[in-house]
Amino acid sequence: MDRTAPTADEIEEIAREAVEALPEAFRPAARAVALRVVDFPPDDILRDMEAEPFELTGLYDGVPMTEKSVMDVALRPDTVWLFRRPILDEWAERGNVTLTELVTHITVHEFAHHFGWSDEDIAAIDEWWT
Repeated sequence: MDRTAPTADEIEEIAREAVEALPEAFRPAARAVALRVVDFPPDDILRDMEAEPFELTGLYDGVPMTEKSVMDVALRPDTVWLFRRPILDEWAERGNVTLTELVTHITVHEFAHHFGWSDEDIAAIDEWWT
């Protein structure tokens, strides 16, 4: 029996499938966002968020579309980060969802921030986050 943990590439593949499953109206904007899968959040993100390495499974880093102006100059690309090790820990702890379900929910949640939705907005339509 193979007990190898899913790789960052495998998690990225699930996340990209989640983007392609978004309603058509959202796909072009979502495809324009960088998607990064790494084992843990970078130190600067942990410092800025005052978080511990296993606390974050994902993060939207950018300016939500509802706050962008054509006059703004982007200093870096909008990015959705997925953190492999915390995702795998949550998946193992839950034990009642597939990896695809978990990664899809995290991905959609982070892209919802890109579209300008708050955590409260997301929770109102997705009981997973309540």
